[in-house]
Amino acid sequence: MFSVKMEKAYESSPEKERNEVRLAFDIAKEQLEGVKRSDGSPFLNHVIAVSEIIVMELGLFMPAVAAFFLHESSRVDKSVLDLNKKSFSAEVINMAESLNKISGIKPKDTGLQAENYRKLIVSYSRDPRVTLIKLADRLEVMRNLEYFNKSGQLKKATETLLLYAPLAHQLGLYNIKSEMEDLSFRYTDPENYRLIANKLKAGEQERKRLTDLFVKPIELDLKKAHIKYQLKSRTKTAYSIYRKMQKQQIGFESVADVFAIRIIIDSAPEREKELCWKVYSIVTGNYTPDTKRLRDWITVPKENGYESLHTTVFTKEGNVVEVQIRSARMDDIAENGYAAHWAYKGVKSEQGLSVWLGRVKDLLEKGNIADAHKEVDLSLGEIFVFTPDGDLRRLSAGSSVLDFAFDIHTNLGTKCSGAKINGKPASIRDKLHTGDVVEVMSNKNQKPTLDWLNYVVSSKARAKIKQKVKEEESKRAIEGRELLERRVNNWKYSFNDELVVFLLKHYKFKTAGEFYTALAREEVDISAIKGVLAARENDSLPDSRDQLPVVSAKQTKPVVSSGKDYLVIDEKVGNIGFKLAKCCNPIMGDEVFGFVTIKEGVKIHRMSCPNAARLIENYPYRIQKVKWRESVQGNHFQASLKISGYGEATSAGQIMEIVNSLGLSLRNFSISETKGRLEARMQVAVTNNQQLDKLIFNLKKLKGVKSVNRIANV
Repeated sequence: MFSVKMEKAYESSPEKERNEVRLAFDIAKEQLEGVKRSDGSPFLNHVIAVSEIIVMELGLFMPAVAAFFLHESSRVDKSVLDLNKKSFSAEVINMAESLNKISGIKPKDTGLQAENYRKLIVSYSRDPRVTLIKLADRLEVMRNLEYFNKSGQLKKATETLLLYAPLAHQLGLYNIKSEMEDLSFRYTDPENYRLIANKLKAGEQERKRLTDLFVKPIELDLKKAHIKYQLKSRTKTAYSIYRKMQKQQIGFESVADVFAIRIIIDSAPEREKELCWKVYSIVTGNYTPDTKRLRDWITVPKENGYESLHTTVFTKEGNVVEVQIRSARMDDIAENGYAAHWAYKGVKSEQGLSVWLGRVKDLLEKGNIADAHKEVDLSLGEIFVFTPDGDLRRLSAGSSVLDFAFDIHTNLGTKCSGAKINGKPASIRDKLHTGDVVEVMSNKNQKPTLDWLNYVVSSKARAKIKQKVKEEESKRAIEGRELLERRVNNWKYSFNDELVVFLLKHYKFKTAGEFYTALAREEVDISAIKGVLAARENDSLPDSRDQLPVVSAKQTKPVVSSGKDYLVIDEKVGNIGFKLAKCCNPIMGDEVFGFVTIKEGVKIHRMSCPNAARLIENYPYRIQKVKWRESVQGNHFQASLKISGYGEATSAGQIMEIVNSLGLSLRNFSISETKGRLEARMQVAVTNNQQLDKLIFNLKKLKGVKSVNRIANV
């Protein structure tokens, strides 16, 4: 069934795993009977070849092989997994199911959405081994790409270059990554591949001569230092050379590191770094180093575990040589990722693709199979959904049909009336899952409502819904205003600000816009307004002037009244109902009053505001009692200060130090000095006036400060 080496790995496996592999192979042999590859050879040969890569090159164990056999069998007969679930462990069945899902991916435009497709592959990999098995599968296909027709070759090569080679690179599988890239390059750009491959072949003897000359003095010094070592030469791959030529816009002859010398030392782990740097000293003692090209991945390894010390040196003849210095352990990992040590271990859920890929090596390193059946949550906070045409869309987990519609186009989102998910009818609120095929249904009469915000999770959808609702309400508000103005004029009343404010008070609306919208929607009976205005004219309704307290300009405190007469300023500060006036920037704890505006709701002013006296005296019927809710938390208010002083006694650094010591956020700062007089202006974010008072108190203690005053704006 297997090669000699594979048979040894098979025989050394636990009996339960051997039995699963044997049964899975028998099922595959039966299902694939008569199935041929393009060259006429049995398709089963492909399955066996992949299984050997899984074990011999990736270091995975027999459950992964059994899962791959079942996966290939179920592609012929979908009932295979259901019929054989009791005969295999949950881990094997789960891996096979995930492989089936990945095989169902049909990339439509790999170039534009490569990252999304890579994430989709990983999201289907509930077990981390699944991605590795898929890499083995694709590697075998690439090694035998001549079996495909030209269009198939180009398609597979492009997918491999954009999807699978980057995954191999992220996992630290550099040999597999390089092989995939070169095989793909051979088919995607045969002319440039031949050009570079031929130039590499032509220079092979010269590189060998240079290598022999280069290493002689280094070898002598290594022996004198009693350092055990092994020398390897590495020629850059054709694809890697081509990428460098393209990136740097240079010719083949100008690529400096076409080949490299690798010095691999035999060392105990505790002396690895010390000896690597000692070898570096030997190399740079014999040749001139290019210090700009020193790469130290020994002190801080790459995220995928790569450890090595790289330097580029110049020979006396002017040749440029890259030297890589590493221990045998480092070289083992650099060549094969952690595959040389891999044996599967379960893991808890991880969030994020890069985190998960970085953790795969750790999962497989220890050799504990006891937890291998545990699944990993690989949702990554995202889902991947297809349009009927096969376009792939990436959405946040929990996204609905509405999110999907807005992701495609705003107009489609605003007109969305439902959808078909995998061919079945669905509402706009139905949640989507990875792999769903969604066809959006639209209706030209459909309009967004605020309720839609309960059905979406994406910021784009939420923003567009709010925007469209606001636009719609603005239209309705204009209609309502025109209706009211027309009727009021017909009734022979004067349409002015005072009349509108009276109606807002009577009908208990905070803004004119809300009132006008209610009129347009017939939530307020327009015909009843005539009676309200007539009663006001005849004084049969209490005038709003009698309902509100008149506060004199000299008062420094708001009129105190019991509870419900007050507008309470709470966590909704800054919403459509009330806003903080910019002329005085009130903050929590200040003594304040509200002023009812026509278009912007109630504006909150400080009692000490420069405009307070004028507003209170001229518009007493528009004054609203307000108070702060004591439990308000988390709001930050902008406060502006002017600091006056003398000479250089007070510096910007001292002011900054006080702000930082109080844990405040400085939003704006300027300082100037004229004829020995210093003036600084600053804006800070505070949660209440107690914080501001403390800041002012500390600033006044600075030497040379004459005054600290609160101002409207910096």
